[in-house]
Amino acid sequence: MDRHSDSPGLGHRPDGARARPDRTRLAPSPTGALHLGNASSFLLCWALAKQRGWEVVVRVEDLDGPRIKPGSVEQSLETLAWLGLDWTGDVLVQSTNTKPYIEAMHRLAARGLVYPCDLSRAEIAAAASAPQEGTDETVCPPALRPAEMPSVFDDPGVGWRFATPEAEITFDDRVLGTQRVRPAQSVGDFVVWTRGGEPSYQLACVVDDARQGVTHAVRGSDLVDSAGRQLLLYRALGLEPEPTYWHLPLVIGPDGRRLAKRHGDTRVLSYRDKGVLAERIIALLGRYHGMGLSERLSAEDFASRLDHTILSREPIVFTQEDHRWLLDGTG
Repeated sequence: MDRHSDSPGLGHRPDGARARPDRTRLAPSPTGALHLGNASSFLLCWALAKQRGWEVVVRVEDLDGPRIKPGSVEQSLETLAWLGLDWTGDVLVQSTNTKPYIEAMHRLAARGLVYPCDLSRAEIAAAASAPQEGTDETVCPPALRPAEMPSVFDDPGVGWRFATPEAEITFDDRVLGTQRVRPAQSVGDFVVWTRGGEPSYQLACVVDDARQGVTHAVRGSDLVDSAGRQLLLYRALGLEPEPTYWHLPLVIGPDGRRLAKRHGDTRVLSYRDKGVLAERIIALLGRYHGMGLSERLSAEDFASRLDHTILSREPIVFTQEDHRWLLDGTG
């Protein structure tokens, strides 16, 4: 259990309470071993914290039940430690305590902001006026809301959605600059409680960032649109302070897609098993992020050299040449 899980409410700081230090989090999901793209994001997050004196906490996002791999939690933490990353306090494992998420749903329902909806993606798509290009998500239109919004979260066994307002959400991203997103257009009424009886990623992320005292959310640029949804939930739940966002360049394959099995075995521990040193992997990531070519680089060296102002705003391509370079260091 996280050492801050007994803090009041969901993270709202009472007047007069001592301010917490700046803090960020590493949030691995145990759906498989960490690959080079994960390592890049976690290393950048940790390095930014080291530069600025933030605390680093860890959260294991293990609510995606069917996709959780046995042993992946321990393996993810082992990988982070092998790369030289450390953190403060106990690890928060989401599945060990769902009460904060249920409390959040009660708050949202009391304000008439959520409603039960068990429609499938296909049924929602049929009700939408037009498909959305460039997204895998089906827009859920406000026409599917009930005539009278419930005021009680009384059926956690079905899916619930957030009544997304027609508003543009603007926030200052420390890497990408000013961002403007419209969740009502990109996803519509998004899921906050799943049909499996668990909080969605969006709700769990907000609740946990608040109760862990996260002030800086550092993660991949594919989650920019999620920031809009999460800020809506922060405000609907009355949580503060809202985090500062840092959306980082993704590491992708030559086909332009996120690193995955289709690009070969890019798991960090697979490279370790082949004799590749952690410092060799970090040196490659350092080259990706403007540090020039080094044969080896420690996590501490990476943090001392990082200049976030020159981070790429475009994805970075992992190539077969990079793969061979890593393996060349084993001889």
